[in-house]
Amino acid sequence: MSKIQTSFSVKDLNLKNRIVMPPMCQFSVDKEDGVPNDWHFVHYVSRAIGGTGLIIMEMTGVEPDGRITNQDLGLWNDSQIPSYKKIIEEVHKFDCKIGIQIAHAGRKAEDASQPVGPSNIPVEVIPEETKNGVLTPPRSLETKEIKRIILSFKEAAERAIKAGFDTIELHGAHGYLIHQFMSPSINNRTDEFGNLSKFGVEIIKAVKSVMPEGMPLIMRISAIEYIDGGYDLEHSLKIAEEFKTAGVDIFHISTGGEGLPGKRKPLNTPGYQTPFARKFKEHLNLPVIAVGRLENPQIAESVLSNEDADLVAVARGMLNDPYWAMHAIKEIYKEVKPPKQYKRAIR
Repeated sequence: MSKIQTSFSVKDLNLKNRIVMPPMCQFSVDKEDGVPNDWHFVHYVSRAIGGTGLIIMEMTGVEPDGRITNQDLGLWNDSQIPSYKKIIEEVHKFDCKIGIQIAHAGRKAEDASQPVGPSNIPVEVIPEETKNGVLTPPRSLETKEIKRIILSFKEAAERAIKAGFDTIELHGAHGYLIHQFMSPSINNRTDEFGNLSKFGVEIIKAVKSVMPEGMPLIMRISAIEYIDGGYDLEHSLKIAEEFKTAGVDIFHISTGGEGLPGKRKPLNTPGYQTPFARKFKEHLNLPVIAVGRLENPQIAESVLSNEDADLVAVARGMLNDPYWAMHAIKEIYKEVKPPKQYKRAIR
């Protein structure tokens, strides 16, 4: 049986279908205050109208200097809450659930006067993929600063709950701060946070301590690294075991992002990250979200039907088409129920 339109539940999160809009930075904050504006409202609400089951809002900084750029969203003070609430309330009108990805960019914070990380090891990036073409080398965090950042994650989660989000995702992938701490190539600390899982575990515990019991916690993780000497699947699965014990309910499986690829490079072909999702699903016995070139509805459906993953995240496909979900369901099932305003065109 086809699965993309079937419902799915984790704890108290009940989704009408298996389609996820994953976090995608919009770099569209216009006052550098981290507050979502009209662009974000239209961007997210249109995907809810388009039939998406779960939207995960883009990477949102727990501190001002924890953002990739000053044009990114933030959730570090209570005055930011009302703008998120406005988006959430509208998204909910279309039977769509919405979460938020909270994060700290660490050494990849482009606009921070002094980026920080577990160590002072700089990141090598493709110049055209950064705003200024170069990144300032990071400063190694002091232990007391690390504990303050953990508290910032907890406080951001509290604000997310006040705003009305249905779930929270922690960004532990793509070379940002949680990923940096779990990477042997980046974390060379000799204090307690030299334990490669500890920073992530402490954040998970802090966030879970303020989340309602029925709200699931999602963790996005890079299954492998592409830099020479980077970690492999065995390492990420071992770390994920500890994250599961700490309280993660769903894993969102990506790869890479820690720096310039070495000999091992991402395939970037349809479904190229799906085998990693399946490994996580089998090893941890938890729900997983697959992501990575799944914009072809037939491929997305095959991932679900083959039980490689429980949910499929479609990124660029949804940037290209706000109504991707409806169009995909129509292709797979030969019928769809669009909003009444669009029945003349989508049926």
